[in-house]
Amino acid sequence: MPTEFISLTFPNHWTEINPYPNPKIEPEYLIRYARALDDYGFNYTLVPYGSSSYDPFTIGATIAAVTKNIKVIIALRPNTLYPTVAAKALATLDQLSSGRVVVHFIAGGSDAEQAKEGDFLNKEERYGRLEEYIKILRRAWASADPFDWDGKYYQFKQFNNDVRPTHNDIPVSVGGSSDEAYRIGGSLADIFGLWGEPLKETKQQIDRIYAEAEKAGRKDKPRIWVTFRPIVAETDDLAWEKAHRTLEALKTNRAAGQGKVPPTAPPPQNVGSQRLLDIAARGEIQDRALWYPTVTATNARGASTALVGSIQTVADSILDYVDLGCELISIRGYDNLNDAIDYGRYVLPKVRETLKQRENGQNGENGVSKA
Repeated sequence: MPTEFISLTFPNHWTEINPYPNPKIEPEYLIRYARALDDYGFNYTLVPYGSSSYDPFTIGATIAAVTKNIKVIIALRPNTLYPTVAAKALATLDQLSSGRVVVHFIAGGSDAEQAKEGDFLNKEERYGRLEEYIKILRRAWASADPFDWDGKYYQFKQFNNDVRPTHNDIPVSVGGSSDEAYRIGGSLADIFGLWGEPLKETKQQIDRIYAEAEKAGRKDKPRIWVTFRPIVAETDDLAWEKAHRTLEALKTNRAAGQGKVPPTAPPPQNVGSQRLLDIAARGEIQDRALWYPTVTATNARGASTALVGSIQTVADSILDYVDLGCELISIRGYDNLNDAIDYGRYVLPKVRETLKQRENGQNGENGVSKA
């Protein structure tokens, strides 16, 4: 399948480098941002979930209503919505958007965050619940007849679903870096999401995911999604100057209590963040342009590894991951709208041009022409 690009949805002007108190939804900004992604060739936008954040379904419906092509990825925690309700809600949005919906499941990486909404299962149980949840959704979308369910986490009788996805199914995404995530995602997901790690570690994770898919008897494999925070400028030197300004802003804002993570936050509980911090301890720069000080500055809160360099350097770095088998590339910056526009103008076309040339046999590795 072709290489595709993902962004993240932002409902207002708030950014990690220019925060302000009590941000609200800015409808005009949300619409402008969504249309910019659509116009500049992004394929997907992720609508994130947090215990204190906006409802992803409402945001997703707004995006779908004002765009033509971009697909909406709804982040969903199983503890927040009963699976039969989620099956109908996702299929409803899928019909309204003419088949432009993906669901990204978050099992839950923090006990404290899960407890805020009444979820007190441990990590192993949360992944067990997720496995059951995905199976119920798939059954609800496929079954023409009422069915019962008698599982460990969900029980119901004679559920009948009259709301079907546009194309009979909705792609399911799972992310994580734990053994449980690899097992569930490898066996059940259409897409598996990873955070930006060095090429060696990324390849190891892909191999784990594919091994679980094979163990489950799958003939296909999940598509691999990897996320970065590119810091791009006209030249490498200018990009590094910009990167250090960004890092200073992240540190200053967090110290002032204006970042995403409090300055006194404990070490992260989830394996993905722990892996990023462990890699950061090995050195600031990995591979071609993967930069880790943004990880330590934010306590590895979410996707936080940067790709730093010129348009060519960042495009080549992305192609390194494409060559590993990553078909879905998620990129979002720190100046949200302006960065998305820059990526759409310069980075996406550069990557796609190189891939097209490769298909036509016009060049070798990462844009180097054959003699």
